[in-house]
Amino acid sequence: MKTAVGSEREGALALIFADFKEITKARLAISVVFSSIAGYFLGAYEVQWGQVLLLAFGGYCMVGASNAYNQVIEKDLDALMKRTKNRPIPAGRMTVNMAMILAVVLTILGILSLYLLNPKTAMFGAISIFLYTSVYTPLKTITPLAVFVGAIPGAIPFMLGWVAATDDFGIEPGTLFMIQFFWQFPHFWALGWMLNDDYAAGGFKMLPTGKKDAATVLQIIMYTIWMMAVSIIPVYGITGRLKLSVVAAVIIFIMGAVMLGFALQLYRKRDNVSARKLMLASVSYITLMQIVYVIDKFLA
Repeated sequence: MKTAVGSEREGALALIFADFKEITKARLAISVVFSSIAGYFLGAYEVQWGQVLLLAFGGYCMVGASNAYNQVIEKDLDALMKRTKNRPIPAGRMTVNMAMILAVVLTILGILSLYLLNPKTAMFGAISIFLYTSVYTPLKTITPLAVFVGAIPGAIPFMLGWVAATDDFGIEPGTLFMIQFFWQFPHFWALGWMLNDDYAAGGFKMLPTGKKDAATVLQIIMYTIWMMAVSIIPVYGITGRLKLSVVAAVIIFIMGAVMLGFALQLYRKRDNVSARKLMLASVSYITLMQIVYVIDKFLA
């Protein structure tokens, strides 16, 4: 009897944990935390692991809060799309009130954790939540320019780590912001291409032209080239303490060229398979690029 009760309790806890991961978009939140920590390592004169833990915790809370607010706002639209209809709120496993309480608690914990690092970090974290929730989310059903707005909070994490380490905003974190800002467009438009029919069912306008056409892919190619260019700017020695060796710059450029190759393949084929390859290549690029930056700093 005790075993049965224990198993039932464990099952309930597992379901609650699964719903927590779903409403905070755990995989996305972890990738954001990774970017923030990479930025911290680049900015820190000396790594302080207590600060890294605060940044990781605060960063997860801020992303989790943004996603929870987003799912509260879009609960009715989520119910219309295959990929989102089983989320906790539209599936009926979590009430709107419970989701809002969770979002508010995560917001408070996130801002407090980042404030303990320094006020600037908390400010940028709060700006990220506001833009994602109050501007990007409602614009998604109005205009494709929502992706441009969403790219701003999406680009903050890499920059945020530097600010957390230095309590300063200058050309270095600005450059990190621009790298991740331009990366957002090929990444999300490749995803938007793959899920265009599902997004349309929810009324979302994610592709720049609203269609899976040549003009959309040309913009993907253009932003990929800009991303490649900005990613190697530090090699020229014009970005303050943010530096990049020639070897590291060549490696990053080659990785960008691989991603550009997948974008060109999408232009030729214009199919979901090519869009998926580009999306996966973009995820690999942003992760490996940040790793190369960090390794290059410590080797130098």
